[in-house]
Amino acid sequence: MDWRNHITSDQTVLLGKPTIIGTRISVEHIIGLLAQGWNEQQILDNYPRLTPQSLQAVFSYIQECLKDGLLYSTA
Repeated sequence: MDWRNHITSDQTVLLGKPTIIGTRISVEHIIGLLAQGWNEQQILDNYPRLTPQSLQAVFSYIQECLKDGLLYSTA
């Protein structure tokens, strides 16, 4: 899956935070919900503009950030 088909960053929306295309729902918000114990179905039920593919894109985006070393310090 190419997360770029589902996630964008626009300086005029949430100060450029990565968001799901067509929404103002940030990747950070979705990860926060998961960290609070929400499951994928709860997210989809509460945010009907999201799709299973958009959630998968969030996971792909985070995986790529980790792979590229953007989310952790090497020091």
